[in-house]
Amino acid sequence: MTVMTWTDDRVEQLKKLWEGGLSASQIAAELGNVTRNAVIGKVHRLGLSGRAKSPSSAAPRQRKARPAQQMVRVARPMARGNTALAHNYEVEAEPDPIAYDNIVPISQRLSLVELNEATCHWPIGDPSSPEFYFCGGKALAGAPYCAHHSRIAYQPASDRRRAVPKPTR
Repeated sequence: MTVMTWTDDRVEQLKKLWEGGLSASQIAAELGNVTRNAVIGKVHRLGLSGRAKSPSSAAPRQRKARPAQQMVRVARPMARGNTALAHNYEVEAEPDPIAYDNIVPISQRLSLVELNEATCHWPIGDPSSPEFYFCGGKALAGAPYCAHHSRIAYQPASDRRRAVPKPTR
């Protein structure tokens, strides 16, 4: 690629062609060995803003008359945020499941140092209180919790989906 310098003669030729109404591509072809972007950059640096307009672009265009139309606005539900991929779910509110207390026998309760791979690691109570303990039941194979606590900890994805918020008034 050859580096082109702007000589005084080429700058004068650029000014004449620009004022003549030629496009940057046409000027680049006329000058030779220069790109359209180089022409645009030089025109900008020289501050050449006025151009002769061709007679066709100087005259305002006649617009077609349009019949008057009434604008009808359709009420739509208001949505916020990016809704391009949002699903419109109609979800029925399900009643909260009945919470059964899982009573852990005293003989099954374990402290942190008593836990192993075969026992349930589900914490029960406040860790800062002396009554804090772990479930200690028989853990499922490959899981840290017993069957009851595994059902609480691992819920299917369909149960975790958030319900569509009800419209506010």
